[in-house]
Amino acid sequence: MQAELALSVSDLVRMRFAVSPMWEVGPSLRLLHSGSAHPVHRTWVEQVRPRLTAAGLDCGWLAELVPPAGYVPDFLNPAPTRPAPTLSEELAGIVATSAARVRHDLDRLGQEQARLGPRTRSLYADPAARLPRVAEEIEHYWELALAPYWARMQALLEADIFHRSRQVAEHGVSHLFNALHPSVSWDDNALRLDRRQRPLSREAAGAGLLLIPSVFTGPIPFTRVAPPEPPQLAYPARGTGTLWEARPVTRADALSTVLGRSRTVLLTELETPASTTELAQRTGLSAAGVSQNLTALRNAGLVSAHRAGRSVLYARTSVADSVLTAIP
Repeated sequence: MQAELALSVSDLVRMRFAVSPMWEVGPSLRLLHSGSAHPVHRTWVEQVRPRLTAAGLDCGWLAELVPPAGYVPDFLNPAPTRPAPTLSEELAGIVATSAARVRHDLDRLGQEQARLGPRTRSLYADPAARLPRVAEEIEHYWELALAPYWARMQALLEADIFHRSRQVAEHGVSHLFNALHPSVSWDDNALRLDRRQRPLSREAAGAGLLLIPSVFTGPIPFTRVAPPEPPQLAYPARGTGTLWEARPVTRADALSTVLGRSRTVLLTELETPASTTELAQRTGLSAAGVSQNLTALRNAGLVSAHRAGRSVLYARTSVADSVLTAIP
């Protein structure tokens, strides 16, 4: 099926890009629940799935709200109000969703899934009381599954937006749309979306257009239409296939003269996020020594820390990635 969205000059003038944490939450969770070994995200899945199971998030609120296939409630993806909202800002938008909007979306979810689960039924009965609990679980999921990797993901998403913006500047909007994804095309002042299950009209879509690159959206773009907000089109970002590849460290010996051997070793090991215990086992350093050095690296902005149940996962920041790969 093909949907067509007519865009006026006013819509094109109001078109904008945004990076959205929530557009990574739903698709990534769906991938984890699928049980498949994704060819691109396999490394991430193997690291995150055990954490998800240990935390019990494989059977919580999100498990009912994000089914294995089909519709995901629109209120989980509020329209970003600025180019790069934080997760906290998007969660505030979710918690502020009107009861009517929540019930409207859950009615559609129940129709497509044949029924609502016990948690979604309680959400339907009292949205104001239950939405904060949904937000808490989303935040927990974020810390376990996405926060340790967000610096790397965000850099890729921002690079995609830079590339698309250059396309508009050099070739025009029509080139942007035709190069966005094979299922997206532009013709006769209309944006055409292949394989969209529902028709799409300008009258029902709101003004403007939001383009959102996503790491986990795929293999085709996702759309969200919830007037009066502008329609959102989340599409697979360029370069996602290389996201989890190991990044070569060019001159660790040179860096060790500045940071010291132990801290350089730890940064090298943090190609994937790890706990203090894991790093001690891998490097042969004492747990106390690892903890002390990680604190220093964190204070310097080279490492970030993320709560994962009873432990803390440490991850390299984008600054550390740049330092490790740029030394001549």
